[in-house]
Amino acid sequence: MHAMNRRTDRSDGTGADPRGARDTDVIVVGAGPTGLLLAGDLAEAGLGVTLLERRPAEISNLTRALVVHARTLEQLDARGLADELVAGGHPLTGLRLFGRATIDPTQLRSRFPFVLVTPQFEVERVLERRARRAGVTFRHDSEVLGLDQDAEGVTVRFRTAEGLGSVRAAYVVGTDGVRSTIREAVGLPFPGRSVIRSLVLADVRLAREPDSPLTFNATGEAFALIASFGGGWYRVIGWNRHRQAADDAPADLDEVRELTRLALGSDYGMHDARWVSRFHSDERQVPSYRVGRVFLAGDAAHVHSPAGALGMNTGLQDAANLSWKLAAVLRGRAPDGLLDSYQTERHPVGKQALRSSGALIRIALLPTGPGRAVRALAAQLVNRVRPLSRRAVRTISGLGIAYPAGPGAHPLAGHRAPDFRLAGGSRLYELLRQGRFVLITPAGEPGVPQAPASGGDSPRPADDRVVTASWRSERRTALLVRPDGYIAWATDAPAPAARTAALRGAVAHWTGTEDGASITTALTPPAHAADTPAGP
Repeated sequence: MHAMNRRTDRSDGTGADPRGARDTDVIVVGAGPTGLLLAGDLAEAGLGVTLLERRPAEISNLTRALVVHARTLEQLDARGLADELVAGGHPLTGLRLFGRATIDPTQLRSRFPFVLVTPQFEVERVLERRARRAGVTFRHDSEVLGLDQDAEGVTVRFRTAEGLGSVRAAYVVGTDGVRSTIREAVGLPFPGRSVIRSLVLADVRLAREPDSPLTFNATGEAFALIASFGGGWYRVIGWNRHRQAADDAPADLDEVRELTRLALGSDYGMHDARWVSRFHSDERQVPSYRVGRVFLAGDAAHVHSPAGALGMNTGLQDAANLSWKLAAVLRGRAPDGLLDSYQTERHPVGKQALRSSGALIRIALLPTGPGRAVRALAAQLVNRVRPLSRRAVRTISGLGIAYPAGPGAHPLAGHRAPDFRLAGGSRLYELLRQGRFVLITPAGEPGVPQAPASGGDSPRPADDRVVTASWRSERRTALLVRPDGYIAWATDAPAPAARTAALRGAVAHWTGTEDGASITTALTPPAHAADTPAGP
């Protein structure tokens, strides 16, 4: 049954919608990576999802993102998509930031200790296929005109080639980019400023291949990035201090060649540009990611410079944070207040992305002379001071993001969970593919639901909210991992009986099996992005 035809009579798990049956549970506006991941998550949770996209189905998105970082790959692994994406991309064990400064992802404690170079349309391809299989209703060629929300739901008005239409849902998520119609419809400002103007974007062929699938350098007078798209095509993004023009000013291959020679010392014999365009890059963030029943994610909520390749990655992680919370509320397992934690957890992360990318681009674009000395010193510090290097790679990769867990919580609570190897040969992120909390306990502990199912070694669900598993080692810590791969709760209590009582209370507290309201309390502290420990 198509999601558009599914109907539900519950607005937040607590009562009927007096305005009449809704058309679907959630409307997602914008079919970029953020919207596709969010829609797929919700549909896999059994919810009705309608995805509205202004572009016709046959027109692909203008893709600017080229890099997928380790934390995003972990989130894709939790959906069974990472291995396919890695197989078709170019894993790199180093990423240049500015001058000679590089980050070394091989030091990361992750299944993905590298930077993956792959075009955004490949990420969209695997996410769209998953979303369609899960039952998301796609409505392309649908231009959103506005919305109306009340206490029970949201009605989105749109226009298609056939005329005007509307669809009603419990919640709406705007993932419709920097010019978000949803953001404008709820009256949110988008404060900030342009950080760099007259960027040039082109797809070209090269007579000579660069040494790496991703080549980047900045001189202060210019910067250029060349990335392989496969099939003999290369994406070029660059800037020339001496060629500044408005976005609508024409750009051509000669300009691309010039800025590339300035930054990289060669244009690699560029030819046959299939398109060239000019744009500018802003630093902006909305003050609130939520207005009533409407949420913003990805570029609709925050935009920044391309430095560090954080944009698409931050948006995908926004979606992973929001999706499980929407599912919990819509399935009656948590009150609507849980959704406020999306703002408290992700808004500071968006702010940190603006700061990180802004610092990188400003250092890279320092003019020659004194600026060159500053850039050289910064590069030496990143490359030679290990704590600084470690912090830089964890910040860029996303593995350093953490959410505080409140007073008295275990030190691991709120931190990203590494991909633990578990009893029976399973991995944590394989278990997270079920979209549930994962409870990891010491093997053989009395009173704790055991991981092996009868007659086999595969972990089994404790119910439809929690999957249980046991450590492969003799480790005695018990952990409860959220569906987005962050540790909700942990204990090192030495006595098995005390630990058993504590974990049973934690499972009830976090999953709503006894008191759905308790999960909201656990997520109320203000969040931050931190340089976290390497993991349990």
